[in-house]
Amino acid sequence: MSIVYFLFAQTLLFAIPLMIVALGGMFSERSGVVNLALEGIMIIGGFAGVFYLNYMQSNDILHGLPLLLTGLLISGIVGIVFSMLHAFAAIHLSADQTISGTALNMLAPALGIFIAKTVQDGMQNVSFTNEFRISEVPGLSSIPVLGDLFFKNCYFTTFLGIAILIISWYFLMKTKTGLRIRSCGENPQAADAAGISVYKIRYLGVGISGFLAGMGGLIYILPISTEFTCTVAGYGFLALAVLIFGNWAPLRIASAAFFFGFMKTLSYTYNSVPLLAKMSLPDTTYKLIPYVATLILLAFTSKNSAAPRADGVPYDKSKR
Repeated sequence: MSIVYFLFAQTLLFAIPLMIVALGGMFSERSGVVNLALEGIMIIGGFAGVFYLNYMQSNDILHGLPLLLTGLLISGIVGIVFSMLHAFAAIHLSADQTISGTALNMLAPALGIFIAKTVQDGMQNVSFTNEFRISEVPGLSSIPVLGDLFFKNCYFTTFLGIAILIISWYFLMKTKTGLRIRSCGENPQAADAAGISVYKIRYLGVGISGFLAGMGGLIYILPISTEFTCTVAGYGFLALAVLIFGNWAPLRIASAAFFFGFMKTLSYTYNSVPLLAKMSLPDTTYKLIPYVATLILLAFTSKNSAAPRADGVPYDKSKR
């Protein structure tokens, strides 16, 4: 059972940021804007969050959960600001959304490295101290099975991710604003005729996307390293695959994220899995597991995916 607990705990660490970023992409695309910039937003949000952690810890200003929460907030806000570049190009300038997103993906790591080297006298990596792992949650960690799975050697971000999933589902499916977001992604002309500002709703969708992707960048880096090098190893693109495989629906996105999170876990912890360890394959082969699984699943499922009808189509009032 110890190997099961270990694999589950590691899967959570990979799946939670993947799910949060994919949910962010869902809000953008449900409003009608394709957000290929998730990778870049993760990078710039993660960079801002780690830089904030570094500053606070170095000057002994803030520690523990308050530091983590404010760091996540900083990452989310920077993610919003960065995503607005994409929103302005896609919504007001009617630019090609693929090119706009790609441009931001290229800009983010270069901007992060430039800022880091400028502020740190030529040093590219931004380091921090990981003081956020919870060895056990008092009381809850003693619950049979669940205590070992969820409440030992865990991170607060795991519970935050589950809360974000529930809130995202309720907000998108059960609220008036969520209905407006969905209508602008399906039939913006009809939404406009009903008095809904398509531009405002699409800005809102991209803004939510930026906030969640920015937070996801910091959540991704926390458990795997103590320094940030302005890369998230293609996680933003993997989140897009999760979004498509999850058919733009919150609960299906969560299921897809946990599947890909498990594949990612196998690629990193294969030495701890007897069956995989005995194969003695090159390290690179194991690292390819999540990406090969992504290609295979998308090849068989993407044709059945139903993207919002107006996804990626700039809104034109004259076509009403």
